[in-house]
Amino acid sequence: MSADGTTLAPLTRPARLRAGARVAVVSPSGPVPAERLDAGLDLLRGWGLDPLVMPHVLDVHRELEYLAGADEARARDLQDAWCDPSVDAVICARGGYGAHRMVDLVDWAAMRAAGPKVFVGYSDITVLHEAFALRTGLATLHGPMVGTETFLKDPRTQDSLRSTLFEPETVMTLGLDDARALVPGRARGVTYGGCVSLLAADLATPHGRTSARGGLLVIEDTTEDPYSIDRILTQLLRVGALDGVAGVVCGSWAGCGPYERVRAVLADRLGPLGVPVVEELGFGHGPTGLTIPLGVPAVLDAPADGGRATLTVEVPALA
Repeated sequence: MSADGTTLAPLTRPARLRAGARVAVVSPSGPVPAERLDAGLDLLRGWGLDPLVMPHVLDVHRELEYLAGADEARARDLQDAWCDPSVDAVICARGGYGAHRMVDLVDWAAMRAAGPKVFVGYSDITVLHEAFALRTGLATLHGPMVGTETFLKDPRTQDSLRSTLFEPETVMTLGLDDARALVPGRARGVTYGGCVSLLAADLATPHGRTSARGGLLVIEDTTEDPYSIDRILTQLLRVGALDGVAGVVCGSWAGCGPYERVRAVLADRLGPLGVPVVEELGFGHGPTGLTIPLGVPAVLDAPADGGRATLTVEVPALA
């Protein structure tokens, strides 16, 4: 979907990876501990990939230690990796905070001209998922990052990403066994979204979305109190950012307080939309982070009988 509020359309999918593919690792947001990065790189090598660590991945900003170096350096790493014809995919090292500071320093025309590649990340990386969708028309993967504990420790998280990268037709139906309908129903649309606080932070920016018409909204977050989640969703509702949404897919809410309280907020704010809403699908900051394709047509199935809810993509995540 363009920023003018027209109906979401499927985005251009990059090619799947094969053994020997070169994968650049970047840190667009916060710094990553070297030992975690090394462990993640070993996992990628075990899959037959050839990781390339960009120059500023391990940087730490002199005064603002929550940033992985200077904004310009983080932007340059992303752009250089994407525009390198030998690179097949770009995977983020971690989230944190900082993508908002560097996203407008990237030459998105050059990124678009470089063509489609695989891009993977979540959390603060939501800012870049939105930029790839709205400024380049490319589909991306909301998935685990190289230097995060979930990726390093959870086999299901690892398997979800590996299968999506190499055999995407084997992971067309997504959802953990605990996924259930918060609001029952069935809907079809194009997936978009990510960390909901970052979606709210993107509102009214020059390239931000203005509606969700025809979209399946994918949301999760971490360390936001229930009242804060209420405020975030209310802001999205008040500005019309959820107008026309076809359905909502909720992932994890780690560190957001007792889930019963979070669930009450989700039901109160999202229920009146009158569209299917699924809870606990199994992506984001939780103990398992399934890889969710963004920018592809999918069907959300939220059974009223309490059965397992699912998100089924209609095409493989990667071509």
